[in-house]
Amino acid sequence: MKTNTSDLASTALAPVVWGSTYLVTTQFLQGFSPMSVAMLRALPAGLILLAIVRELPRGDWWWRSLVLGALNIAIFLSMLFVAAYRLPGGVAGTVLAAQPLIVVFLASFILSSPLRPLAIAGAIIGMGGVALLVLTPNAALDPIGIAAGLAGATSMALGGTLARKWQPPVSPLTFTSWQLTAGGLLLLPAVIVFDHAIPIPTASNLLGLVWLGLIGAALTYVLWFRGLGRLAPSAASSLLFFSPLTAVLLGWAFLGQTLTAPQIAGIGLVIGSIWLSQRASA
Repeated sequence: MKTNTSDLASTALAPVVWGSTYLVTTQFLQGFSPMSVAMLRALPAGLILLAIVRELPRGDWWWRSLVLGALNIAIFLSMLFVAAYRLPGGVAGTVLAAQPLIVVFLASFILSSPLRPLAIAGAIIGMGGVALLVLTPNAALDPIGIAAGLAGATSMALGGTLARKWQPPVSPLTFTSWQLTAGGLLLLPAVIVFDHAIPIPTASNLLGLVWLGLIGAALTYVLWFRGLGRLAPSAASSLLFFSPLTAVLLGWAFLGQTLTAPQIAGIGLVIGSIWLSQRASA
């Protein structure tokens, strides 16, 4: 039980840190395009980890690392930014919150995990909680943005499920270095072709990039992929609800945003949904 609690806590730290992305990007990385930030977040972190572990993929792990890097990093981040551009933040966040529900069904199909009604209920309640946290009454819907958000959620859900199924014969640090490097390299051509020139970073820009790269990518993805190998899929994916919860709380604490009654109710639903998902996995 102690090991399980430790695994839950360390895995939950990843989405908690990811919840700081909006704050760090808006306060420290103004002038950088989202795609450039995604590439600068993934590729340097992957190369640093690769230099530390000094171990390249072998055999099937070359193409598996490329697939997982595409699903968990390149495709997910690309679709995330398409959704963010075409949808209000609340709508994008709610659509992306479908990922834990998608994981429940993918795990049943790929890993032969049982479909537990409690896990399904927890994922749906969590989506409702996120909607209360981030949706506004006048939120507009864009079909392409909705499709991109669902594609991004499905991409990372599939990548996480496959990472659990394949279980590499290396440490989580090495596994993470392969995926971040592959995902960053896949993002690089898109940045070169479609983005404007990356501005010369200031001291505050460098601070933001260090946080997103070393903490928000290198450290957190190691914890996340480690957790995927130790926790049930629905238990791990439910922890992703901590990300929008953290974003809202950071906005309240540092940006002067207010917490409304529906948002407070959403916090309760998110916490309750995570608890239900853990009960289902137990």
